[in-house]
Amino acid sequence: MKIKPTRTSPPRFKLTFLGATSTVTGSKYLVETAESRLLVDCGLFQGYKPLRLRNWAEFPVDPASIDAIVLTHAHLDHSGFLPRLAAQGFQGKVWSTGATRALCGVLLPDSGHLLAEDADHANRGGYSKHRPAEPLYDEAQARKALKLFRQAAWNRTFEPVPGVRATLRPQGHILGAASVTLNHADTTVTFSGDIGRWHDPVMPAPFPLAGCDWIVTESTYGNRLHGADTLESELARVCRRVLARGGTIVIPAFAVGRAQLLLVLLARLQHAGTIAKVPIYLNSPMAAEVTELYERFAGEHHLDREDFALLRESVTIVGSADESRALNEKRGPMIIVSASGMLTGGRVLHHLRAFAPDSRNAIVLAGFQAGGTRGAALAAGARSVRVYGEDVPVNAEVVSMDSASAHADADEIMAWLRTAPSAPRGAFVTHGEPDAADALRLRIERELRWTARIPEYRDEVDLLAAGPA
Repeated sequence: MKIKPTRTSPPRFKLTFLGATSTVTGSKYLVETAESRLLVDCGLFQGYKPLRLRNWAEFPVDPASIDAIVLTHAHLDHSGFLPRLAAQGFQGKVWSTGATRALCGVLLPDSGHLLAEDADHANRGGYSKHRPAEPLYDEAQARKALKLFRQAAWNRTFEPVPGVRATLRPQGHILGAASVTLNHADTTVTFSGDIGRWHDPVMPAPFPLAGCDWIVTESTYGNRLHGADTLESELARVCRRVLARGGTIVIPAFAVGRAQLLLVLLARLQHAGTIAKVPIYLNSPMAAEVTELYERFAGEHHLDREDFALLRESVTIVGSADESRALNEKRGPMIIVSASGMLTGGRVLHHLRAFAPDSRNAIVLAGFQAGGTRGAALAAGARSVRVYGEDVPVNAEVVSMDSASAHADADEIMAWLRTAPSAPRGAFVTHGEPDAADALRLRIERELRWTARIPEYRDEVDLLAAGPA
């Protein structure tokens, strides 16, 4: 276990990569000065089992020695490890935008509830190797961790720990998402978080980069471009095709951002007569709560009162677990939007079991699918997926819609990097699968002529000396 820095330690500004290396999950960056320890993001590892096991491993530093956390946004791969860290001793402040704080108030308790529910299901089903299976954390621990949150204003400098000044700038992507710039000892590093789209129907474009010495950039779509087709037209074609044959469309959707966008587009398409007026169900209590938060923070996105009125008119909210189960007994044509977006948990798994075996139906993947998830397996053509210890045949049509992604593609990432007023000393490429990260690294080096590198898990960099710690 590492020792917490003391005020007598020599000056330093060290960055350690504790997640989002060779993967798009588990975002965690440890920043250390002579006086303090700070985490930028505190995300869950998801996908492949070796990654998920890191959630259970001893944390690389004593959680009690971390003085503060700054979150870029609320998605679980950036915030979902916080209750676990707090249960292990972290008691510092968690800084975020107001919208991120509000979203975490929905996402983290729901995550704890689902983790406990999955452990209980495994114990009752007898398919876990652990006796008994236990959740990483539960809802009560998540709610306790929420008491640590503090709100930071947009574009206002604050001091999360002594001697480190931080600034949050709008980054698009989802409600409340920000880039984080830290300044210490006249050295500045910016963490991109997740970069939004330049022409997103819901969120504004990312703010330009401020001048900085170092940039830590995501690379989720670093090796590809989103299609020229709009999400609305792509969605319309799928709906017309599947509904015409009497099928059910199941859309696994991230509860924050994508669910709201998809529901608005579906409601608009029905209102315009572009697709048939069949029942649209939102079966995600969390997504329903998040939609209310989008109304509360109306000034931070493009949706207006007419959009929310159309949602209330067109979409049926599925509340109780009994109503969710009853939905599986219905038959199409109908549309079900349910979380989680990569089929890692939630009510959508029960819909997968109910509707995937029927060839009239369709599973529509609306966004990036991390390696090792059920969503990634379906996108790769898997003809069966394992759900709650059972192999479920997949005869339904599987459609991947990359245009639904809230992440910038390779050109959009490069466009954001080009907004830097001057060249940084270097860039670190993270939060991407290895091929995507390396493709973006090459573009940065060749087109921008910046020094770029892809850090590995637990790599350390001395930001003052510009070399490995």
